[in-house]
Amino acid sequence: MNTIRRKILNLTQHPAAPGQGVIDLVGKELESLKIALTFYALPTPKEVSERADHIAELACMHGLGSGDDDPIPTAAMIGGAPCLMAPLERSLRAVGIEPLYSFSIRESVEEAQADGSVRKVDVFRHVGFIPAVEEDPHVWEWGDDERRPH
Repeated sequence: MNTIRRKILNLTQHPAAPGQGVIDLVGKELESLKIALTFYALPTPKEVSERADHIAELACMHGLGSGDDDPIPTAAMIGGAPCLMAPLERSLRAVGIEPLYSFSIRESVEEAQADGSVRKVDVFRHVGFIPAVEEDPHVWEWGDDERRPH
């Protein structure tokens, strides 16, 4: 099994920003990813789980290699519907891929316009990646107003 050394596969619907060190899917794999990430109706738990498994399979068979030799990435940037993220984290870990979330800082930029008005634009600057937290659900319990270890 080949691995992409220190490369991160983009498993979001949005193109990666320059300098992120992320590899975007292309072609039919990108289209398949976008379909799997988009929900047009309330999904069942089974549908969410199946989509997470499909995306993890796409991460392994992404079409970016030569022929049938797709190098398996060591990590993947994920994002999308919140109900999909925890199952996707599990599915990626099951195939040996570390799930990561991009961390960006929002910076507001004001641009003077020719007519004297000011246009405010939010620019998101990528700062780094946050590994998905893998919590043991048996370590935590819910109290009346907070979560605490037991």
